[in-house]
Amino acid sequence: MKRRILYLLCAAAFTALFAQAADKPSGKYTRLVFHDEFNGKGLPDTTKWDFEYGRLRNGEKQFYTADRIENAYRKGGCLHLVVRNDSALIDGEVRPITSASIHTKKTFAMKYGKVEVRAKLPLCLGTWPAIWMMPVQNVYGYWPKSGEIDIMEHVGYDPEKVNYAIHTEAHNHMKKNGKGHNAFCPTCCSEFHVYGLEWYEDRLEWYLDGRKRFVVTRPENATWESWPFDQEFYLILNLAFGGGWGGTKGIDTDLLPQEYIIDYIRVYLSLIHISE
Repeated sequence: MKRRILYLLCAAAFTALFAQAADKPSGKYTRLVFHDEFNGKGLPDTTKWDFEYGRLRNGEKQFYTADRIENAYRKGGCLHLVVRNDSALIDGEVRPITSASIHTKKTFAMKYGKVEVRAKLPLCLGTWPAIWMMPVQNVYGYWPKSGEIDIMEHVGYDPEKVNYAIHTEAHNHMKKNGKGHNAFCPTCCSEFHVYGLEWYEDRLEWYLDGRKRFVVTRPENATWESWPFDQEFYLILNLAFGGGWGGTKGIDTDLLPQEYIIDYIRVYLSLIHISE
């Protein structure tokens, strides 16, 4: 009996240690510097997030609202970004489709580090959720000159794939020579997955549930046109609907509302700058 009790205690201790280790980041970026577990209720934490507002880009159908709990709220330890076909009256005008986009431009930015976001994606023709990064200052000029990093994008008409990309002056989708990749993820709309990026001085690495799926390396003798990723970038979480990519094969407003559910976002840096 004593031997059995000792065995059970050892097994329990091992399981606890394993679970604790699994929850910690591996690799060179291990110092947690920014995170949101989305605990609590109501709107996102205003010390960490601001809202984008209006109809902004890509011919998308949604109007991004600010501080509207119908489009962005915390519940059950998750953030819910919701696109609705609700014809809301906003600033005296009817906005047929509403959604939300939050960002850290005024609260947090980074140059090099690791980002992890655990999320479950919507499933509807027209949805276009994303996790992405933009430069705080347009040091090299306006888009795409100063760069864009797309940690994860998903379009409803291609539901079993998640997409990764960068945009620069030398390589972008407008020139049809963008650098990107996609990964097969058949349960991304029914289960939570962890979408990750590791950003080094000489490369960008994309991860899905801890598995490396795509790498872009800085070219030799790179100039800002090909590698503007030497400046601080901020984070964006948004749920678009329709537009130049999301609406390529049509939209289905009858299936709205749709939710993009985010369990957490965590950003890690190293204790000292690491370059390889």
